[in-house]
Amino acid sequence: MTSGAVYIGLGSNLGDRFVALETAFQSLKVMEDSQLTAVSGIYETSPVGVNSGLFLNAVAGIATGLSPRRLLARLLSLENDMGRARGKVRGIGSKGARVIDLDLLLYGDTEIHDRDFQLPHPRMLHRRFVMEPLAELAPDLKIPPSGISARTAAARLAKYSPEQEIRRLGTLEEIKESSRFEV
Repeated sequence: MTSGAVYIGLGSNLGDRFVALETAFQSLKVMEDSQLTAVSGIYETSPVGVNSGLFLNAVAGIATGLSPRRLLARLLSLENDMGRARGKVRGIGSKGARVIDLDLLLYGDTEIHDRDFQLPHPRMLHRRFVMEPLAELAPDLKIPPSGISARTAAARLAKYSPEQEIRRLGTLEEIKESSRFEV
């Protein structure tokens, strides 16, 4: 297992968003050479940079023995298994509506700057829907290479990017107990 924290961003804005997130969490629980260690609350968020419906977002922490590239490949496979179509047409798959989106945000202190793969996630410090759930799980976590804490990044986004609307709905268990979720 990796010695550093590994975090995955989850999002859904198509179909039954709650079921999609629950299915993704269950898949992460049973993923090879990995262990789900933490799950943030579920946040409803406005879309950023796309015209689509509201997203549900969360962040999961895992411990894993998979390399960053192998983990990314596994996440993409999970997306595919859940019906995510990564299309080349703008607004379909990659930038628009999606059943599930699984983004590898951080893999310990690992930094990768390849054309097709970047760690930490290159846009995470600009997205409230990532930073607020991450700050919930690990407020003092330092984001490489800047060294800014998740808490500080989330607070800055709340102050300087209010157009990124976000609302915490509760934990998955709390939501399941309410009328907003059907199994």
